[in-house]
Amino acid sequence: MPLIDLNALDNCELQTDPFDYIVVPDFLPPEALKRINVDYPAIDTATNHELNDLKYGPLFTSFLFELQTDEFRAHLGDKFGVDLSNCPTTITVRKYCEHSDGHIHTDHKSKVITVLVYFNEEWNSDDGCLRMLRSSSDLEDYTAEVKPLGGRLLAFRRTDWSWHGHKPFVGERRMLQYNFLSDSKLAQLNQKVSRMGTHFGKRVLGMR
Repeated sequence: MPLIDLNALDNCELQTDPFDYIVVPDFLPPEALKRINVDYPAIDTATNHELNDLKYGPLFTSFLFELQTDEFRAHLGDKFGVDLSNCPTTITVRKYCEHSDGHIHTDHKSKVITVLVYFNEEWNSDDGCLRMLRSSSDLEDYTAEVKPLGGRLLAFRRTDWSWHGHKPFVGERRMLQYNFLSDSKLAQLNQKVSRMGTHFGKRVLGMR
């Protein structure tokens, strides 16, 4: 039986203000979420980890397999009206959030669609909720705020105005990020260089 619910993805509404995004509350139904969380990667640092650096159980592996199928790619592309068939992808996973996270940004220009899947089974804080913003300067000027509740998928089209961010939160905030990239080799190289620079900068500053 599938873990992800593609019907929920198909039935969600594409939002266009202030940029194109979707929220799918039950992309992972509650029972699937509980099973996957048992096999969630063991992470003890507040940073994004690539899959090659992690160990996780069979249910999380099954979830990753379903997420990376051509079927999911096609359904997501149809929702945004974008052909994702030739887009390279990256996946990172994190477990903890720190005070420096959540600053306003638009994502790297190499990205076409960013997909976030959340795994916290409860969320009782007003902080750490991602906001869809109208500008790069005001975290309070937003059109929507999405709690990082487990089972929820949030995806958006990257543009020069796809500003988003959240209030600082320190603690466990389980999340997988799945990026569909431009098939331009230069764009992919620039994205790798940017990620390496961010990781190095945090180490220099003594951040986890």
